[in-house]
Amino acid sequence: MSIAVDAMGGDRAPFVVVEGAVEAARDHGVPVILVGDAEIVRAELAKYDTAGLPITVKHADEVVGMAEPPSQAVRRKRKSSMWIGVQLVKSGEAEAFVSAGNTGAAMAASVLSWGTLPGVERPAIAVLLPTLTGVTTMLDVGATVDCKPKHLAQFAVMGEIYARCILKRENPKVGLLSIGEEAGKGNDVIRETFAALKRMPINFIGNLDGKEVYKGKADIVVCDGFIGNVALKISESVAEMISELLRAELTRTWRFRLGALLLKPAFANFKKTVDYSEYGGAPLLGVNGICIIGHGGSTAKAIKNAIRVAAEFSAQRVNERIVADLAARADHRYFEERTIPFWSHVKEKTRAILEERVRRRGDSAPAPGPAGIAAGAGAGTETGEAVTAGATAVDVDPGAAI
Repeated sequence: MSIAVDAMGGDRAPFVVVEGAVEAARDHGVPVILVGDAEIVRAELAKYDTAGLPITVKHADEVVGMAEPPSQAVRRKRKSSMWIGVQLVKSGEAEAFVSAGNTGAAMAASVLSWGTLPGVERPAIAVLLPTLTGVTTMLDVGATVDCKPKHLAQFAVMGEIYARCILKRENPKVGLLSIGEEAGKGNDVIRETFAALKRMPINFIGNLDGKEVYKGKADIVVCDGFIGNVALKISESVAEMISELLRAELTRTWRFRLGALLLKPAFANFKKTVDYSEYGGAPLLGVNGICIIGHGGSTAKAIKNAIRVAAEFSAQRVNERIVADLAARADHRYFEERTIPFWSHVKEKTRAILEERVRRRGDSAPAPGPAGIAAGAGAGTETGEAVTAGATAVDVDPGAAI
């Protein structure tokens, strides 16, 4: 069970990537394939005692930059460490792929090469958030920014299985991120998703207000990629701000500095709790393969833990369990049709308005029929065009990822 690692991906690659791979091979016994410029990678490996460690090197001529557009990187750089790493999984030479490089490119390469799992229409990136009760899994945080209710329901199932298999939660609680806890809160997508999740055989606790996320009320927080990405970036920014303010305050006077010295063990424990490197990378759930996406600024410890997560993901057969659970729950009763289709609603409202006007004028002429109303409502008017455009399904550009 080898794990392919993008040796050239990340802000500090290949140095921390190679170091993390060596630690993973030594501490966890995980076979690693380092993909990148062979000369550079081997020179970096020479700094460590790798005798007897299951580490091999796969040469790649090109590197995908952190700022490169994902679609261009995937189309034009077929000799990059990222593309070759993904192909190693596709060919069966590796069980999983780990990269701390360009997130959008990693996602695009994975979806393009592997496709999605049966029963999954859109992938989701799942991240672990530290909370007052442990950790919470939030998905999606950037893979799919426009979601339908069935996509969010699939995210809930995938997140629940991930929490059971990897986080060892026996009956994980699933919450739907919304603007309030009440069932009627949120837009049409959230309300329809809420109704579907209530009917599904999962431990759904209802809507989750944003202030409840870090209290650990739910084990899985479900949202679309747009909301999740914004929430994640705001959280990172707040954490950085608190850290900087605290550092500035604790070094302001000699008394504060003395107090900080006494509290150093407590600060160390706090830092470990909120340190992303403790949790490794974020799995791209829903693709027909295993892809673990690391933070661009990953340390060697983060790379080591990302490799560990990839190995656990494979050993627990998470993808197989996702396919089985989705197949068992693929019941259209979870997604009831709307009682009144949109255009029927428009026609009925228009008919009622016209009939009321006729009644007030005392005119006995019949109101226009549904066919005439339907034609008038969408006959090239701005409203008709806008509604038609809004109803069209939108495929998300992988570049929208974090």
